[in-house]
Amino acid sequence: MNISGSVALVTGANRGLGRHFAQQLLERGAKKVYATARNPERVDLPGVEPLRLDITDPASVAAAAAAAGDVTLLINNAGIATYANLVTGDLDKIRLEMDTHFYGTLSMVRAFAPVLAAGGGGAIVNVLSALSWFSYDGANAYAAAKAAAWSLTNGVRLELRGQGTQVTGVHLGAAATDMMAGYEGDLLDPADVVRAALDGAEAGAYEVVVDEWSAHVKASLAGDPRAFYDAA
Repeated sequence: MNISGSVALVTGANRGLGRHFAQQLLERGAKKVYATARNPERVDLPGVEPLRLDITDPASVAAAAAAAGDVTLLINNAGIATYANLVTGDLDKIRLEMDTHFYGTLSMVRAFAPVLAAGGGGAIVNVLSALSWFSYDGANAYAAAKAAAWSLTNGVRLELRGQGTQVTGVHLGAAATDMMAGYEGDLLDPADVVRAALDGAEAGAYEVVVDEWSAHVKASLAGDPRAFYDAA
């Protein structure tokens, strides 16, 4: 994927990783960047084209695909963290996690797949998480939804290969964004996360594992889960 000259669309671009994606895409020579948000008036980055989008609303997704029919690079970044558990958590919050991270991402892929095909194939980048690979008491709904999004990423990569669409999944630990406000552990610089993600997309990577923690978690999948969770 050559970012220079591309037409990109970034979901959740009004803050956090999404804003960094939009900014770095411009810096790398993207011809146009659609910066989407549920409230596009909150997009404050010069040089982008703000576009209203709620990825959990099929009508909004369809409208965005119709308005941005020249997209060659789709960045599925929009997300939510409800901090709900599975057994006792609010079911509406659990459903919101799935509606956002799984069904919302799938809705975007389905809507923009024909757009990407018409432009020669293009690429999709899905922002996932180290929590795609482990669970954490207090955020199990998020972990389940990200695990589903990881499987989705691998699945649509196979399905879109025939039309020449590249699909990259990005896994990271905690980054210094509004979503992680109050987190007391080490935080990644969101600019570094986005730089690694875009480097991976340009290199044609199937998967970008941004940090050592995420790499450790992925490696643990080959072992006894008891060892990982006892240590954690």
